[in-house]
Amino acid sequence: MHFPRYATGLLAASLLLTPATLSIADDPDAAKTKPADGKPAATADVASPHHAAATADQEKLDPKEAAAKEAEWLTGTRQLTFSGRRSGEGYYSADGSQMVFQSEREPGNPFYQIYLLDLETGDLDRVSPGTGKTTCAWIHPDGKRVLFSSTQNDPAAKTKQDEEIAIRESGKQRRYSWDYDPQYELMAWNRETEEYTQLTDAEGYDAEASYSPDGKQIVFASNRVAYERELTPKEAKLFKLDPAAMMDLYIANADGSNVRRLTDTLGYDGGPFFSPDGKRICFRRFSENGATAEVMTIGIDGSDPQQLTNMKAMSWAPYYHPSGDYLIFTTNLHGFGNFELYLIDAAGKSEPVRVTYTDGFDGLPVFSPDGKQLSWSTNRTASGNTQIYTATWNDARARKLLGLDASQTVDTQDAEKLGRQAASQSHADFKPSDIMRHVDYLCRRELGGRLTGTPGEKAATAYVAAYLENLGVKPAGADGSFFQNFEFTAGVELGEGNSLTVGDESFKVGTDWQPLAFSKTGEFEPGNIVFAGYGVVAPGSEEHPVQDAYVHLDVEDKWVMVFRHLPADISAEKRQHWSAYSSLRFKAMVARDRGARGLIVVSGPTSKVRQQLVPLRFDGSLSGTSLGVISVTDAMAAKIVKAAGEELAELQKELDSGEPAMGFDLGEAKLTAKIDVQKQQRVGRNVIGRLQVGDAPSDQAILIGAHIDHLGTGASGNSLARDDERNGVHVGADDNASGVAAMLEVAQYLTDLQRRGKLPAKRDILLAAWSGEELGLLGSDAFADKFYDLYPQVPAPEGHPPLSLYPALSACLNMDMVGRLREKLVLQGIGSSPVWNGEIERRNAPVGLALTLQSDTYLPTDASTFYMRGVPILSAFTGSHSEYHTPRDTPDTLNYEGAAQTARLMGLIARSLATADDAPEYTKHTAPQQQVRAQMRAYLGTIPDYAAGDVKGVMLSGASENGPAAKAGVRGGDLIIELAGRKIENIYDYTYAIEALKIGEEVPITVRRGDKDVKLKVTPGSRD
Repeated sequence: MHFPRYATGLLAASLLLTPATLSIADDPDAAKTKPADGKPAATADVASPHHAAATADQEKLDPKEAAAKEAEWLTGTRQLTFSGRRSGEGYYSADGSQMVFQSEREPGNPFYQIYLLDLETGDLDRVSPGTGKTTCAWIHPDGKRVLFSSTQNDPAAKTKQDEEIAIRESGKQRRYSWDYDPQYELMAWNRETEEYTQLTDAEGYDAEASYSPDGKQIVFASNRVAYERELTPKEAKLFKLDPAAMMDLYIANADGSNVRRLTDTLGYDGGPFFSPDGKRICFRRFSENGATAEVMTIGIDGSDPQQLTNMKAMSWAPYYHPSGDYLIFTTNLHGFGNFELYLIDAAGKSEPVRVTYTDGFDGLPVFSPDGKQLSWSTNRTASGNTQIYTATWNDARARKLLGLDASQTVDTQDAEKLGRQAASQSHADFKPSDIMRHVDYLCRRELGGRLTGTPGEKAATAYVAAYLENLGVKPAGADGSFFQNFEFTAGVELGEGNSLTVGDESFKVGTDWQPLAFSKTGEFEPGNIVFAGYGVVAPGSEEHPVQDAYVHLDVEDKWVMVFRHLPADISAEKRQHWSAYSSLRFKAMVARDRGARGLIVVSGPTSKVRQQLVPLRFDGSLSGTSLGVISVTDAMAAKIVKAAGEELAELQKELDSGEPAMGFDLGEAKLTAKIDVQKQQRVGRNVIGRLQVGDAPSDQAILIGAHIDHLGTGASGNSLARDDERNGVHVGADDNASGVAAMLEVAQYLTDLQRRGKLPAKRDILLAAWSGEELGLLGSDAFADKFYDLYPQVPAPEGHPPLSLYPALSACLNMDMVGRLREKLVLQGIGSSPVWNGEIERRNAPVGLALTLQSDTYLPTDASTFYMRGVPILSAFTGSHSEYHTPRDTPDTLNYEGAAQTARLMGLIARSLATADDAPEYTKHTAPQQQVRAQMRAYLGTIPDYAAGDVKGVMLSGASENGPAAKAGVRGGDLIIELAGRKIENIYDYTYAIEALKIGEEVPITVRRGDKDVKLKVTPGSRD
């Protein structure tokens, strides 16, 4: 396709291209800095900060090496078009028998014309009339019509051709730029009658059109709005510099009627194509200055825009694979003059994957309808001119590297093979190299971060099961297998039936508003709207009066608008008092109990949130509410309150003092809505094996476990990835490939003892890899719930759920994050049994680890599941770190010697428990009192060191890079002893102090560094 499909004249201007950049008289494709149509993306003398960013990753490969890399993706590569000065943008017909493309080959016309190639006979027909400029063609699904953009009806078309020919023949040098001729209109050519039908008739550039899969709609790009209304000064300046700056997407019926605007963003939106199912549209969006572009998708009604890439380069020309599972696109990440093809999954969760490696231009990629062929435009020709190439496509490789399709992404047979190999190659004496082998497999990128219910989890569990089986461990899962499946709600997503109007105005879901995950779904009849300030209802205390945002406010059967958080300017003491009553679930409950129809949540101009709309995120609770709950943007809320004669910003500023204020009606406009939130159901699986010590399973068993799941690409909301790491694969080396690896080494140690007759065990040993831990201990909970169904030979105790699992499970040893041993290993759960101090003393004597013993029994790991079922627990942990829950938790950061030592200690303890005459005694402790609180808004970015032992204060193992604490000078090894004037003696003091902080307001923090107290200033950031 022509240059506007992938860059703008604004880019050329912003990069200070010199007139000497391009000689029109010369073949523009001969210059490596010029893409398909000859327009330069950049030149060697460009001075641009982004140019430095792009070329920093530039990779120059030997041609043979480049060819070998491409051969992994593309085979049978060949040139398809040869004639003319250049050709490009080849698109297949729906049946794959034809291709439409554009080419400069028409005598007497220097501009592109449209041609139709029969791929079965080789017959070639010109589609366009031969006069004027043309671009961007597409074949209707019925094969009888061809859509393209043309200036053929421009009275000056012939004159413009002659002028261009004269300039080229003169040899005159000039800056090349696409002119975005406002005479471009969409045309449809009827193959049977050979007649043209003009589909658009608006001043401005209309082009880049394609049909929907059913042929009923077209999507296209246009800057017509620049000619339809008065531009703002900023818009006018940008439009004068580059007409593409006002380009947006439009959708219409196939005959050109019922035109609707889809996007309204300053900067060039273009290159749209429908997804194979016709429900979404992919396109690329340029930044306002035209320097970068990213791949986007959007709903066909303009809702739910999603940015798939974040490469900070010129990423453009996206195109769906026929499956709809992934897209291919072009980027100059490796240098402005080097455009390469890349892949991204359709949800934007994978990391982009590189396909081509040939220096120069490779762009405008298109899949054949069966997905077996790839065609693209490239200047790898002998002459350097751009032509269309085609090759056989390796779909299986794409799926594997993108983490798609269980059948192809991850080969469980391969996982099983590697598990068996690992068992045969490992040693029984806790070698660091064995730990490393397990971690290496579990952290492979094709496992995609081992998210519960994904192919990566399936492969990881297959590896563990095969390893245990090869050791001689018996299956102890469901139905005689090593696995226990469990269903769970993985998340929520917007359904297709969301709509909302206020009065006569409609608003876009995902852009102007969206429901919260716990909202009631269905249709909501028109209802009035009232305003209730921050919506806080809190009881009084000695220090604080009663707070009731609903005093004298009638909300019966009405929508209640409230601000999202707490007033910004209230005292720290009041913030802490009100925080228990400020969560959105609590605010919804209050509104519901007063008879409201729904709750409208607005962040407000003073909230300092990063996202105005509350993310549609599953909070782990299946319970919803009996009223609609929606989040709206500040702009939408401002429109609603303005109708009542109020200003949103002024309202919030007044309410931020926390002083009592009366609510009020917001006029006569009524809100009508349809809310459609769908729960995503998945199936995860645990691995459970039994080291059986007798002829039959014993009534008692020791349980040794570690969770195998991690965060995938971090979309669940638990990720702590930096902005530049978002959507990266979280491989979870320490959390918890290290724990699984240690568990497997303990398994090998114990099976080796049994094989050599040196394990006189009194009870069996269960070995488990839990899934769903990161989502809320789902796998271990499922196992505990089904324990007596899985093992019917074990007598179940009398009583009501939750049933005790003791003494059927005599003890639980857990390993969660044991790969980062520094000064001390932390052993948690000591308070669950009086046996632990003596056991640890004896079994650590030959190991010699420095230890920190902690009595806590209610832990954020699977061990808690079993403690709450009456089982003594001991959990090993080497401490948190700045890489926790980020893509930086990688195998190269682990201490494998320390992990092996930890495994040895736990193995010795397991041996002792299995051979002991009596089961360890269980000690019951009351669960710590939980206050109902909102999530802390304030964010400091400190990382507590849980291995610090008994110290007064909060010891830190680090501070998140670029976080508020790090910027303030706080660092690892500091002991926080005071924050915002509050004394800090423990983690609870610290959490309580953070809860009182105001976003963006600097507060003092005192840390003990060595023998000195260091006073610093920290400015809290926002978690939202």
